[in-house]
This record gives sequence, C-alpha cells and structure tokens, in this order.
Amino acid sequence: MADTVREIERKYEAGDSAGEARLPDLSRVAGVATVADQGPAELDAVYYDTADRRLAAAGITLRRRTGGSDAGWHLKLPVAPGTRDEIRAPLSPGVPRALAALVRARTRDAELVPLVRIVSRREVHLLLDEHGGVLAEASADAVTAARLADGGRTVHWTEFELELGKDTDPDFLDVVEPHLREAGLRTSKAPSKLSRALAETDPEPPVKRKRRPAKPGEPTAGDHVLAYVRAQAEAVVAGDLDVRRDIDDSVHQMRVATRRLRSAFRTFGKVLDREVTDPIGAELKWLAGELGVDRDREVLSARLRERVDEVPDTLVLGPVRARLRRWAAGRHAGARKRLLSVLDSERHLALLDTLDALLADPPLLPAAADPARGVIAEAVLRDYRRLARRVDHALATEAGPGCDTALHEARKAAKRARYAAEAAKPALGKPAKRFARRMKSVQSLLGEHQDSVMAREALRALAVQAHAAGESTYTLGLLHGREEALAAGYERELPGLWEKASAKRHRAALRG
Repeated sequence: MADTVREIERKYEAGDSAGEARLPDLSRVAGVATVADQGPAELDAVYYDTADRRLAAAGITLRRRTGGSDAGWHLKLPVAPGTRDEIRAPLSPGVPRALAALVRARTRDAELVPLVRIVSRREVHLLLDEHGGVLAEASADAVTAARLADGGRTVHWTEFELELGKDTDPDFLDVVEPHLREAGLRTSKAPSKLSRALAETDPEPPVKRKRRPAKPGEPTAGDHVLAYVRAQAEAVVAGDLDVRRDIDDSVHQMRVATRRLRSAFRTFGKVLDREVTDPIGAELKWLAGELGVDRDREVLSARLRERVDEVPDTLVLGPVRARLRRWAAGRHAGARKRLLSVLDSERHLALLDTLDALLADPPLLPAAADPARGVIAEAVLRDYRRLARRVDHALATEAGPGCDTALHEARKAAKRARYAAEAAKPALGKPAKRFARRMKSVQSLLGEHQDSVMAREALRALAVQAHAAGESTYTLGLLHGREEALAAGYERELPGLWEKASAKRHRAALRG
C-alpha cells in the first residue's frame, strides 16, 4: 500500500452547465510567481460502496481511477471540513484487500460493488512560488457522472478545486479565494463529486419533507440518551479504522468510547432497558479489555522507565534497564497482530451489528418520554451517590491491600460519575460541565494511586526474576519503596480533594 496523502482543498462551482471548464487568471494572487499550465487530462473513476451506501454515509469514498499522475485505487477518509486523508494502492481488477480491511467496521459482511462512474476532463494550473515550489493546484473539471445500476441518470456539471501544496500554509486558501469569487465562482454545496453524483443520479430522488422545528425544552430523556449513545457507537466504529491505520493514540480513544458507551447503558438504565443493554455492555467490556492489553502495558512500562531515570546512577545496581526493556518487549510482542485479529473477528463485527440494531429499535422505557433535565440530573446524582459510598468505604479502610482494592473500586465509580456528567452537558449545561471536572479530579488522583499499585506488582515480579538470575534487586526494591510513598501521599490527599468535589452546592446546581 502506498503512503497516505493529506489533502486540504476547497471546491467551487459556477453553475450546472456542462460547458468547457476554465480557470480564472490567478497570476495576481499574492505570493504566486508563476502559474504553470499542466494541460488537459481525462480522469475516469469508478466509485465502490455497499449497496446501501455505508461508506458514503460516513463521508468515505473508495474509487478505482485511471488517467492522471496518480492512477490507482484511492480510499479517502474525512479528517475535518475540507481535509481528507487519501490512502492509495496500485491498480488491480478488484478492490485491494488492504483497503477493504480498513473499512470493514463500516461494510461488515456487505460486498463492495461499483455504484457510480465519474469521468472528468481536467484543466490543471500549478501556482508556484519564486523558488518553483508548488503553493497550490487549481483545477477545473467538466464532470460526467453515471449511475451503474438501478436505472440511474447521467448528469453533467462543472467543478473547480483548489488544493494546497504539501508544505503550504492553509491560510493560502483564504488568499486565493477572493480571486475565485471575483471570477463568479461560489463554494460548492456538495462536499465531493461522489456525494453530488449520488444525489443527482438517483432514479427516484428522495422527497423532501418539511419538518416541524423542535420547540425549546422539547427533547425528551430518550432523545438525549440516544443522541449520546449514537455518538459513542460512531466513535467505536471510527476508532476501528484509526486503530487499523495505527493512528497515534487511536487504541486509547477507541477504548474510551467503548467504556463511555457501556457506562451510559448503566447510568441511564431507567431510559434504556438493561435487560437488552447489559449483554451488549458485556461485549463492550470484552472489547475494552482487548484494546487495553497493550495500552496498559505500554503505560506501565513508561512509568517504570521514568522511575529508573529518576534514580541516581550510583544507586542503579545490576542490569535494571536491560531487564525492564526485555520485560516490556516480551509483553509487547505480537500485540498489534492480535489486536487486528480481534477487529476482524466475528465477535467484534457482531457487536457492531448489535449496536446498529439497538439504535434502529431502541429498548426505551417509560422514563424516556419524560423531560430530559430531571431524568438526566437524577441519573448523574445516582452515580455520584454510588461514588460517595465507595469513597467513604475506602477512607474507612486501613492502609494495605484492602484499602488498595477499595480505592480501585472508587476510581471506577469516579470514572462512571464523570462520564455521566459529561453525557449530561447538552441537557444540564455548565453545572454538568463543572461537575464533570470535579469528578475527573477525583478519578485522576485515584488513577495515580492505582498506577502505583500496578507498578509495585510489576516491580515485585521483576525482582523475583532478577533474584533467580543472580542479579541485584536493590534498585527494584528502592523503586518499590518510592511507589509505596507516592501511594501513601495520594491517600493523604484524597480526603481534602473529596471534600471539595462533593460539596452539596455542586449537586444542587445539577437539579437547577
């Protein structure tokens, strides 16, 4: 597979005429030394999707294109408005397996089939700086699009694109745009050629129905919860693609989405029937566990390396760093291969199907029809009360393994209370935002404590291995003692932090 190319562009149109597409004179644009005419080119692209257009619904395009300098298969993924990542593969008769695998969370078991053919006669001008570097590529396309099935129509239009050069400041688009508008161009209503082609070649265009605008305060608890669940389910699916691409922090972000979704099912159990959502929650717990295997090890390894670096060299006795590297490498080996096998597993794809089915026919309970504010506030406060019980229990437990366990349980409750408050923001506004911030502070402190517990367990295991190999365990014992001291500090800090976070006025604000 070829490298990923980041595209930053803007699209313009000058009307629906299929006449010759011409670019305006852009030689007067500030910073442009030369405009190089690249001559005409004919691009012939067939766009693939599932029959029910799952990729298009997510703003993803997959095409096989001939002609031009980048002939091949192109998978385009939305990053932000006007920005896409294009992943390229060489020409082949069928959809490349590598590209199909990237979008498996969207397509599942559905076949990718050719839907639309788009032929563009393109005129390209390169905007060059004084050193001959490409500032941007301006193009004009005379487009012909035809549906390949369903008796769709053939349509024509003229489209203009302005795409940034590789190293050009994005602000350059704003410099060029006035010149395009002066020439009579306007921002295109369609985000891509495919979206316009699908809309205009549909054999039976959908009838636009007028919708009654919602009145202030009209959304119900069910509306609120389903919107949140839908957003988290989408984050899981989007995270699948990012993990497959090995995007930085993608595993962590996908894991967070699974946890938020599972937490929402429990927090809003009076809105969504838990007899239906609990089995889904169990599968989300499994997925989060699979995602967390390498992540947790990576975080722990980084913590131990940092702790070793804090020790004076005179106190680092034996091959401590080497043993730590071997331990980390051994735990990491094969992790990515295993994770990709999880994402390709029938169990994972079935979970995604189950989430789709849940959103298509949600198991709403009577409380779902009630006004959102009261139901949502009470759900957040239930999670808070659960946290308060666990914190009280932890504070009353004598220091030691029992206290460590109690604080770990309180940490999980704090995370759930935080997620609940964050989910409540659209319904409760600033009070929920502030409450979430306070719950996060508690979660963070308890998280640091749990990280120390896990570090001590790892250090003890490493010390056992070192002792068996005849190595000094002095440094590992020193690090273990420092982690104990850190944990004791967190325990001393907790009562004061909890007193501030649990003030009654914060809960009263949630009720309005």
